[in-house]
Amino acid sequence: MIRVGIAGIGFMGMIHYLAYEKLKGAKVAALCETQRERLAGDWRGIKGNFGPAGRKMDLSGIDKYENLDEMLADPKLDMIDICLPPAAHAAVAIAALKAGKHVFCEKPIALKAADGARMVRTAQSAGKQLMIGQVLPFFPEYAFAYKAIKSRKYGKLLGGHFKRIISDPQWLTHFYDPEKVGGPMLDLHVHDAHYIRLICGMPTSVSTVGRMRGEVAEYFVSQFAFEDPNLVVSAASGVIHQQGRGFSAGFEIHLQKATLLYDFSVVGDKPEASMPLTVLNADGKVERPTMPSSDPVDSFVEELTEATRAVRRGKPSAMLDGELARDAVILCQKQTESIRKRRPVKL
Repeated sequence: MIRVGIAGIGFMGMIHYLAYEKLKGAKVAALCETQRERLAGDWRGIKGNFGPAGRKMDLSGIDKYENLDEMLADPKLDMIDICLPPAAHAAVAIAALKAGKHVFCEKPIALKAADGARMVRTAQSAGKQLMIGQVLPFFPEYAFAYKAIKSRKYGKLLGGHFKRIISDPQWLTHFYDPEKVGGPMLDLHVHDAHYIRLICGMPTSVSTVGRMRGEVAEYFVSQFAFEDPNLVVSAASGVIHQQGRGFSAGFEIHLQKATLLYDFSVVGDKPEASMPLTVLNADGKVERPTMPSSDPVDSFVEELTEATRAVRRGKPSAMLDGELARDAVILCQKQTESIRKRRPVKL
């Protein structure tokens, strides 16, 4: 049994906790949080842009800490699950690794690629696993596309377009602070940057146009270039000012023998798949593959199953690799640089 300590009970900490409740072979043994009401189980004030609302929780049998160092010193814990604000990821992950714990850390790996690289090096020297929660490849539609690309079921990948757009998250105080959250680039688009890196490899350059809000990009469109000139990949992401559509994401992925389509939104608090996962085949036929549960928490169950399996087997997960997550932050940094310089930027 993998015994997990969760650091931080905000929205993602709650989602991870709910996911662990569905896992076999792992359980939450400790929680660390500075807000005492949340340690006491009152999670009604927790809010996010998907999943269930916060509620009162029965946390009996779980060790509770207000001090992180005390939780890291708990010899019963095998893995620390970091759900703190991004600015704290590097310091806490490094401390946990040095304390002899495996680490699962929410995305982004860090706000700066250099800090992500320090995390990777620390994990290597400590002989422990560093896994980053870039959950997108575990969502059913993206998992289907990833498997199709890797298996070459529909031939070679030719490219595609990805989008991820939200309404202004006004409940998040520090969302646009480059030193605390990083804005839409590092909180939102980093998902698609990671997925693009996963399926395409590292781009050679990126050209991005966008609007800035202070020091961070607010809305932007990027064109990625690769060594293969026939690989055509673009992405759009950021924030709109209206609140009617809280979330929108999707893709159009081009393969030699098929095109994969997907478009999902939350409009007026109601989820709508305007284009369920659709496969346009070379023979003109249209397929709608059956997808698993639509509960977004189940994708985190899949992700944490992968993480705890890696710990049990002592074999790192390619999907949760720290270097891959660091590369996603590099992509985000280069896109912001391209917006500022108003020209393509090499990687």
